[in-house]
Amino acid sequence: MTTAEKQKSDAMLKYLRPKKHFPSVWCPGCGNGIVMGAFIRAIDKIGLSKDEVGMVSGIGCTSRMPVYMDFNSLHTTHGRALAFATGVKFAQPDMKVCVITGDGDALAIGGNHFIHACRRNIDITCILINNHIYGMTGGQGSPTTPSAAFSTTTPYGNVEKHFDPCDLAMAAGASFVGRGTVYHYPQLEKLIIQAVQHKGFSLVEVISNCHTYFGRLNRKGDAAAMLEMFKNNSVTKAKAKNMSPEELDGKHVLGVLHEDNVKTEFCDEYQKLVDSYQSK
Repeated sequence: MTTAEKQKSDAMLKYLRPKKHFPSVWCPGCGNGIVMGAFIRAIDKIGLSKDEVGMVSGIGCTSRMPVYMDFNSLHTTHGRALAFATGVKFAQPDMKVCVITGDGDALAIGGNHFIHACRRNIDITCILINNHIYGMTGGQGSPTTPSAAFSTTTPYGNVEKHFDPCDLAMAAGASFVGRGTVYHYPQLEKLIIQAVQHKGFSLVEVISNCHTYFGRLNRKGDAAAMLEMFKNNSVTKAKAKNMSPEELDGKHVLGVLHEDNVKTEFCDEYQKLVDSYQSK
């Protein structure tokens, strides 16, 4: 084992629950493990201890992640992760509060909480793993299932228009929005570091694979084939600026899509209000 490999291994062991049995509940080849590794190494590079990080999740494949990581964790109800995280941030404003969620959990039953967390610009990092389908409960169509795509609830093709989580977050007022994929691992790790260090609501959308349902039903192949697809259908924000809408069709634009370091943060504004009334 090289020195770099040992450092990565040590970081993983430092933040994982020692008595948790592995392998995980995720399907072999699932992108969730890649995201978990990127998150752990990002936290390690920032230099945060386990006690300085709060992790909140709802229900779904992605929401099992806090079960394996040894942070201050809440595994909450479906769609309510951001509501619980808001309470944690109010109670512990110095804690780095992070939400792990999926496209169904965050944008369907949790859509209202997502919009208002963005609007408030509360200092929470939301890592939204987007595999374009409900993976845990049977492969149903989600708010990000592409038009015409197949799922167990759209066996003849999806007729609904799908959400773009990053566009939604920017429109709702989030002050940091970025996108990565599970193929582009080094960039994803850097993106998570930037998001966690940002003061305000930060969204990192991670394009991931559910080869078990989405890949199989839409003939996208196995996990390796889907990662190859992410490689071939992704462009950087800088490159996208010089591409036409036709050229961008079906492409994932990666990187920091929006950052506002001037917009005030919700907890800070609330504390100012408290201080002003206490002084009177």
